[in-house]
Amino acid sequence: MIDRIVPDWPSPANVRAMFTTRNVGRVTTEKRAYTGLNLAVHVDDNPHVVQLNRNQLRQYLPDHPRWLTQVHGSRAIWVDSDSEALEGDAAMSRYPGVVCAVLVADCLPVLLCDMAGSVVGVAHAGWRGLAKGIIENTVQALREFSHSDQIIAWLGPAISSQHFEVGDEVRTTFTEYDCQAARAFFPGKEKGKWYADLFELARQRLSHAGVSQIYGGNLCTYSNPEKFYSYRRDGKTGRMAGLLWMTQFPDK
Repeated sequence: MIDRIVPDWPSPANVRAMFTTRNVGRVTTEKRAYTGLNLAVHVDDNPHVVQLNRNQLRQYLPDHPRWLTQVHGSRAIWVDSDSEALEGDAAMSRYPGVVCAVLVADCLPVLLCDMAGSVVGVAHAGWRGLAKGIIENTVQALREFSHSDQIIAWLGPAISSQHFEVGDEVRTTFTEYDCQAARAFFPGKEKGKWYADLFELARQRLSHAGVSQIYGGNLCTYSNPEKFYSYRRDGKTGRMAGLLWMTQFPDK
């Protein structure tokens, strides 16, 4: 059995979600940085072992995940066609059994669904993606096909503000968009450095997009090396996954 986190949020009965941790999975003895359930093929791990890990994960899902080529951008794409060329930073679906997925190791996975259970999506939201509008773009796209105006969100594990130090340019990028973003930054150890709160920045962007029901946002990847991979902590490391799907079409 793999270790996984099931979001605590009031999603419709036909919506399922999970977040994987690094626990269990195959062990690459020659590459200790990836020990556990690494699901990423782009981080120099043994491809065969990654595939074995993905096979383990598949046992908990209705279909294989629609893995994206993530670029820290703002593109949200529908993954229902199962194309081989899925480049973007948010995956969305309108059909049962389609597993939306993003890979993370400090960046914030934002899981989204409407209260009718008619659309689901998951966004990869690091600071670059947040600044470029990945959350707003995803919510807007979901609303175009939603049977309900009410979208809810769950914020998965990510690096917390105590460990995420950035420069002036990052803070300026957010505060120029919204002066209230200053609440998400705290003075760093040196002049021109700030600790950034990804969870707060995401909540602000969700609020701008009209999403008021926001859950999660209290698990730090950096401070728990036994459970989570963290790029900022380890540099060379694996990736975990935020996954979301519908089991059936919503009731009429």
